[in-house]
Amino acid sequence: MNMASAQKSRREEAKRPYRMSARAKAAAATRERLVAAAWRRFATLPYESVHLRDVAAEAGVTAQTLHLRFGSKEELFTAAFTWWGLREIATREEAPVGRVPEAIANIFDHYESQGPAVLRMLSQEERIPAVREMTEAGRAYHRAWVEKTFAPLLSGLTGAARERRLAAIVLATDVLAWKLLRQDMRIERDEAERIVAEMVGAAPTAKGVGHET
Repeated sequence: MNMASAQKSRREEAKRPYRMSARAKAAAATRERLVAAAWRRFATLPYESVHLRDVAAEAGVTAQTLHLRFGSKEELFTAAFTWWGLREIATREEAPVGRVPEAIANIFDHYESQGPAVLRMLSQEERIPAVREMTEAGRAYHRAWVEKTFAPLLSGLTGAARERRLAAIVLATDVLAWKLLRQDMRIERDEAERIVAEMVGAAPTAKGVGHET
């Protein structure tokens, strides 16, 4: 190899990490567009009405590219739901522990913007296994969020008493409670939040009660 060829080879080697990084960024950007486009459709349309070709077109890629990345509609749905869920969890985790009004305001922010999408998922979970898997994960997360965020309200309780108290708070802060108050009863948000706060704080926590088994 002569000197000119050696120099050219070194230049090519130096460029290789840059090209790999550029490809990785382009691939990540493509995936982001695909899952965002998919979620917009899954969140507003029946599962059966979401077509992969439409998702691909909205994301500006070919249907073949979508299939190569996700393989099936179920895989795309799971990826889109997870993408959306992680963004929502980041916001939910901002809820201050032990401060009931602020925590309820946090979850109402979530429901006011995303409640209709969540309700759509729940309405489909019995017939779509992929949806059911994600809604079950959502329920598990909500319970864990309640257990952490409202931990002071569970302090001193054990056994069945703690489980009842936890279940009551999970119920009071569930999306279906929000739907009943805001959509069905058409109660103003501030008043709805006060009602939930009263529900959350209503269960007795007297000394001794928490030691039931």
